[in-house]
Amino acid sequence: LSRPLTRKKREGGGRKIKTRSWPSKTAATNAEVPVPWSRFSAWLECVCVVTFDLELGQAIELVYPQDVKLTEKEKTSICYLSFPDSYSGCLGDTQLSFRLRQSVGRSSSWFGHEDAYNRDAPVTLQKEHAHFHGYVYFRQVKDASVKRGYFQKSLVVVSRLPFVNLFHSLLQVIAPEYFEKHEPCLETVCNEIDQWPAPVPGQTLNLPVMGVVMQVRILWMEKLFRTNIILIHLTALIDLHVIRCFQSVLIHVQMLWELMLLGEPVVVMAPSPTVSSETVLALVSAIAPLRYCGDYRPYFTIHDSEFKEYTTRTQAPPNVILGVTNPFFIKTFQCWPHIIRLGDLKMSGDLPKQVKVKKLAKLKTLDTKTGIYTTYKTFLHKDKAFIKRLLKGIQKKRPSEVQSAILRRHLLEQTESFILPLERYLESLMPLQRSMSPWKTPPQIRSFSQDEFMKTLEQAGQQLTLKGDWTGLYRRFFHSPNFDGWYRLRHREMTQKVECLHLEAICATDLLTWTKDKSEVEIVDLILKLREKLMRARKHQLPVKEELLVRLEQSIQTIISSLPEDLQTLLHRQ
Repeated sequence: LSRPLTRKKREGGGRKIKTRSWPSKTAATNAEVPVPWSRFSAWLECVCVVTFDLELGQAIELVYPQDVKLTEKEKTSICYLSFPDSYSGCLGDTQLSFRLRQSVGRSSSWFGHEDAYNRDAPVTLQKEHAHFHGYVYFRQVKDASVKRGYFQKSLVVVSRLPFVNLFHSLLQVIAPEYFEKHEPCLETVCNEIDQWPAPVPGQTLNLPVMGVVMQVRILWMEKLFRTNIILIHLTALIDLHVIRCFQSVLIHVQMLWELMLLGEPVVVMAPSPTVSSETVLALVSAIAPLRYCGDYRPYFTIHDSEFKEYTTRTQAPPNVILGVTNPFFIKTFQCWPHIIRLGDLKMSGDLPKQVKVKKLAKLKTLDTKTGIYTTYKTFLHKDKAFIKRLLKGIQKKRPSEVQSAILRRHLLEQTESFILPLERYLESLMPLQRSMSPWKTPPQIRSFSQDEFMKTLEQAGQQLTLKGDWTGLYRRFFHSPNFDGWYRLRHREMTQKVECLHLEAICATDLLTWTKDKSEVEIVDLILKLREKLMRARKHQLPVKEELLVRLEQSIQTIISSLPEDLQTLLHRQ
């Protein structure tokens, strides 16, 4: 797969700089050879190197593979999102994450892997169709040989997968080597990635790279390190350092959880892109296993193509979480309802100093103090005993991994206790299995009624452990993008379940006996309907056992065999 490097002119205006690209994903020497880079594409969209050019500013120096279909708009966004802005003052090595909206009309390069993976993966870890995730390793060091006096370059991994732990760990292995040995090292790495097995939920995968084996299992577990084997259990977006992200806002965890649950517009103003991206991803993961269905940008700059869309004052702010570092945004986002202003962590004795909730009117100057600027009042009361437990853990120097596990478990249980009454109500909307008849259209799922659901809350008291206005919280939740996304997903799953039950009812029936006193027209109509049912089951990949589908196919063939030969011939041709 190795070929000599080629030089390519940078498209667009300004000075032409060297852009190196490697072989195409789609070129194959003959029809029998597998498509190159198909395994690579199961994990990554591409790898980019972004450098600083004196005349052009940030510019893409290298893209791998050569024919990756990034638009000019996407390339420009990657350039700006791959460098900390000038206010951050990041010297040395910095890691950050970004999320980028893909251009309209472009298609995925993941071939056939996509449906199989998303069908089995947890919703919080599924491949994205409309966004890219970027994982950045940025290096800025003094260099007298460079005109500006600094070496500035970013190695960027672009993927549709939200595997923050994996890709940042990958960059920690390959980026230092790349900055020292340059293109040949990166070419070797990408060839190694092209040998990786496709991501499969529930399976342990060994991913070798540069003499290290990254062992991955896509589950809700911890991240551990062992000698030359890095064991990474992928969780919903961010895992190990969630306690670090929330250290200064622990007393407000309940408020932050509610803001995420309701999909409220939030701006996180942080001192660095690392803090910005980690905090936004920690917030998004706070409501797992519920999928956050609003937009979120771990790192957002004034050069982003959506900047005008998100900063217009002619309409209400959209359902998005933005992570920013430029103080300019303080003035730009004064109309937003919830702003979290973070600074360097300060200690009060042996405890991290907790930021205060402040009025939005006080958010005026560039030197605005740390705090949560909002008028939001929580529906539920704080769990003071839990907060005290975490703070005591900090005092006793409890390991951050343990603290993070305690916090994640608390947030998980709170989300599950919120979703459980909704799940139970949905179950009551399903038609009874005994109402399934092979001779009738499957019965309909009853419509979701908010008022009817509210009446069921009286029986859900044992699950709703925190005190507060649960009814008010649910009513607000019903107007959020998270409810819409959750209900659409669950309704689709319920519809598939009804189809499966109907299919089982058909397979449990003696269809041949039914045809004995039926006309040929009725029998042909039955065969066509059964074939359509079988095709839909396989096309939609319904959760039914393969032997059930085989049995249905055999029943169809048995019925066809009972018909006159000319009709059999006609049906076999279809």
